[in-house]
Amino acid sequence: MSFKKTLMTATLLATMGMSALAAEEVKIGVPTWTGAQAIAHLLGAVVEMRIGGKVEYVPGNNATIFQAMDQGKGDIDVHPDVWLPNQESFTKKYVDEAGTVTLSSNPYEGNQGFCVSQDFASANSITDIADLGRPDVAALMDSDGNGKGEMWIGAPGWASANVNEVKVRDYGLLDFVEPVRAEESVKTARIKDSIAKGEGYAFYCYKPHAVWFMFDVEMLSEPAYDPAKYVMVQPSDDADWYEKSNVASKDALKEVQIAWSNSLAERSPAITEFFERFSLTADDVSSFAFEISGNGRDPAEVAREWVEANPERVDAWLGL
Repeated sequence: MSFKKTLMTATLLATMGMSALAAEEVKIGVPTWTGAQAIAHLLGAVVEMRIGGKVEYVPGNNATIFQAMDQGKGDIDVHPDVWLPNQESFTKKYVDEAGTVTLSSNPYEGNQGFCVSQDFASANSITDIADLGRPDVAALMDSDGNGKGEMWIGAPGWASANVNEVKVRDYGLLDFVEPVRAEESVKTARIKDSIAKGEGYAFYCYKPHAVWFMFDVEMLSEPAYDPAKYVMVQPSDDADWYEKSNVASKDALKEVQIAWSNSLAERSPAITEFFERFSLTADDVSSFAFEISGNGRDPAEVAREWVEANPERVDAWLGL
């Protein structure tokens, strides 16, 4: 073969390779909580900046994202922040039973509980979840005058909010505390407002999360995790979930990881290989969340900045 033909062949192969690479695309599910939004955009930034692929972000709750991954049509390919055992009803159905979704083997650690501001805690000797059932504390948390203190238990559609609703009952707090579901932005605004006004407020909290950088808050103690006292049935498993559940202990520490549709491996192998190597720490996620929630920055901008600043970690994810 002549040098000219060799050069043409090499150029053609390179062009084909670039076309194949550029053809890789992924639709990333984006749940409402900040940590998930941060990780979603980090995954997307690596795909766009380093793999040369195409990314689309699709808002959705856990059920919607898992159903789309199960169907494997490319409507949503990846869930960026699967908390286990919170979302176990979904992973059992789609990972274990249907075998249509893959769960990452590189989790980071999550810790869940209930928080109050440090000022509110110290002023009223609040250290344990049971303290929220004291009439004097409940009165300080009652902002609408209905005789019960409000406590944010999570956003609509969160599995953890269902757990927390059961916990409020089984910790004996229902006579004193009103469990409230609302979007996380509502909770963040209420924390800020309650601290500024010196009012009481309790809320579901977890690590990693921006809240630890945004406000001086502390997590209340709970009875130690006990599997015998932690029987949770999710609405997706049984319509009578509330009656059939009994949760009277702290959550076990969580494993948090990404999950993706098995169909992605055929459509976008390079992206799938990246997902298999992807890993974060809880501190990584807290810092992302703080930049987004605390400093009001665009998640895409934060993600791209991080990718540029951490080439060695990104190289490891890409197997370089």
